[in-house]
Amino acid sequence: MKLAVVGGGSTYTPELIDGFARLRDTLPIEELVLVDPAADRLELVGGLARRIFAKQDHAGRITTTTDVDAGVADADAVLLQLRVGGQAARERDETWPLECGCVGQETTGAGGLAKALRTVPVVLDIAERVRRANPDAWIIDFTNPVGIVTRALLQAGHKAVGLCNVAIGFQRKFARLLDVNPSEVHLDHVGLNHLTWELGVRLGGPDGENVLPRLLAEHGEAIAADLRMDRRIVDRLGVVPSYYLRYFYAHDEVVRELGTKPSRAAEVAAMEKELLAMYGDPALDEKPELLAKRGGAFYSEAAVDLAASLLGDGGSPVQVVNTYNRGTLPFLPDDAVIEVQARVGRDGATPLAVPALDPLYAGLIANVTAYEDLALDAALRGGRDRIFKALLAHPLIGQFDYAEGLTDRLIAHNREHLAWA
Repeated sequence: MKLAVVGGGSTYTPELIDGFARLRDTLPIEELVLVDPAADRLELVGGLARRIFAKQDHAGRITTTTDVDAGVADADAVLLQLRVGGQAARERDETWPLECGCVGQETTGAGGLAKALRTVPVVLDIAERVRRANPDAWIIDFTNPVGIVTRALLQAGHKAVGLCNVAIGFQRKFARLLDVNPSEVHLDHVGLNHLTWELGVRLGGPDGENVLPRLLAEHGEAIAADLRMDRRIVDRLGVVPSYYLRYFYAHDEVVRELGTKPSRAAEVAAMEKELLAMYGDPALDEKPELLAKRGGAFYSEAAVDLAASLLGDGGSPVQVVNTYNRGTLPFLPDDAVIEVQARVGRDGATPLAVPALDPLYAGLIANVTAYEDLALDAALRGGRDRIFKALLAHPLIGQFDYAEGLTDRLIAHNREHLAWA
């Protein structure tokens, strides 16, 4: 089995390598190729990756390359975890929207649209190279904004599934609070990528006892604190929203907060500098503790589970993924990409049925899906007017003057990545 990781020079990668090493019985990798245009980072990350495999007695071979075509040749699956423009672009995404009084964040709002515009054309080019190399290869997308990127891949006819670590993070957190094995925890996880709610937490499987009320009664304060939300929000909803819902439920508070401290991008950039220095130490043969603060917790385990199910029989039969709606949420088009529990196997992902949603959630999902339609159109065809319409449609923006100002700023800060500009 051969896997390729495009964006393999990311500081995330040792988290992925650690999972591949520990879970080799689930996903028996014979060859792993790390692909990245940044040769200097790739050398550091690749060296640590080989040492992690060696320490854990993994027999697989790890190679590195800056050539996408060479890296994906004959791969059975390709994981995408790239960041077009690097942390510098993320820094801009998190700052210029604040000038208009809007949230600056890399996956939602105006910053999320900028990332989509930069990313979709690059990902589609990589996907075409994968298809030419092996039309049967699966593409697993971890590149944000996952929902929009996965939809672009699926609409172009690629064998693709989107992946996010939010659901597995909740699963592990709830398992700790309940003092049970994570495999016993099943989530009623519904929504779009980075716009989801845990409507139930069931023990033993999809039809198990819903212990969410007990979790909220006994651990509501801790759960709300992890979400950085007022506990009143969680108690009033009676469900657990993704922490990204904070940008919607407390927008003005978040904007004020972001204006008074360094951006997350600046924090991550400093962390990455420290991590890369660690990766260059030939004595280091495990992922450092600092990596846990970088983000992406449990990403490796979710990726192993998904790849194992798509390529064989080693993964869990039901997983939370991003895939076509296909009537699961009846108020959305079939080709919308949703994030829900799905049955996963060699033929891909098929969403499981979900109960009728409260209009409180369905309305926001429909609104953001409409924005994602317009965002993908702008990413594929370009043009100032398409960007403006996407921004005007986004529920975190929604005002003419805001959309006008943000459109000009987005284009000015991303001109080098917009072929039509």
